[in-house]
Amino acid sequence: MTDVPVTAAEAEAAEVLSARPRTLWRDVWREFRKHRGAMIGTAVFILICLLVVVGPFIHTIDPTFTDYRARNAPYSWEHPLGTDNVGRDAFAQLLSGGRVSLAVGVAAMALSIFFGALVGILSGFFRRLDGPLMRLTDLFLALPLLPLLLVIIMLFRDVLRNLMGPEMGIFVLIVFVIGITSWMQTARIVRGEVLALREREFVLAAHSIGTRPRRILLRHILPNVLSPIMVSATLGIASAIITESALSFLGLGFPPDFPTWGRLIYDNKDFLQLAPERVLWPGLAVSLTVLSVNFMGDGLRDALDPRARGR
Repeated sequence: MTDVPVTAAEAEAAEVLSARPRTLWRDVWREFRKHRGAMIGTAVFILICLLVVVGPFIHTIDPTFTDYRARNAPYSWEHPLGTDNVGRDAFAQLLSGGRVSLAVGVAAMALSIFFGALVGILSGFFRRLDGPLMRLTDLFLALPLLPLLLVIIMLFRDVLRNLMGPEMGIFVLIVFVIGITSWMQTARIVRGEVLALREREFVLAAHSIGTRPRRILLRHILPNVLSPIMVSATLGIASAIITESALSFLGLGFPPDFPTWGRLIYDNKDFLQLAPERVLWPGLAVSLTVLSVNFMGDGLRDALDPRARGR
């Protein structure tokens, strides 16, 4: 039996048919991998998450345990980053503080994205709600955020401590305060996207056949505004971590026996000249986390751009 010669066009057609179908998220992942900074940021962020999650199971020293005989100990196998002025292990505190800081960042980001996306979608889709919701957004944008944060924390800190305990009460308060004061940019971005989508043909066609507004929002509007929401989410984590660190540095965050990266900087600022590495390591952790998340946000923004994907 003789072999039938295959032309170049037939070979190309066969290759196209055998290839996996293109999907949105496959195209996004392909473009995201081309962004070198985003890949490096993702690797650094995953490494930090693994360290703060898995690290305490390997380095099992209690971060709140005080050993006065080992005060100001240098680097060693037992204490990789030494100890502080009361004998607490610095590496254990760094790992424990990372858990709290990342948890605050993710939780505050989720709350902020929820409020921002909700306000933005409702404001952009329903004309009668656009004015009141945007004026509310402008009101929050006009407020001085740092004094507002300080006033809210001073007013409700003791109340939540009594209701939920000193640790959980402060956690809920800080997450709520950061989330409720950082949703405005997301709302404006989402509103702009919804205003453009509202006049698109597929939305007008859905209106013309009597589709309910709730179904239009869930089926047509929300999937098309996921890209700015996801970019805002990545940047929101970095902003929440910085805000929590600033509040802890001012002494208004978590209690001293509940370390965070900001609290570690605050507790060790008085020893900056004697032992600058006590401030260096938590500050470096905050900087690396924020930079990695920002790089991830840049790569995600470029990957979600349909012009970059060639769609």
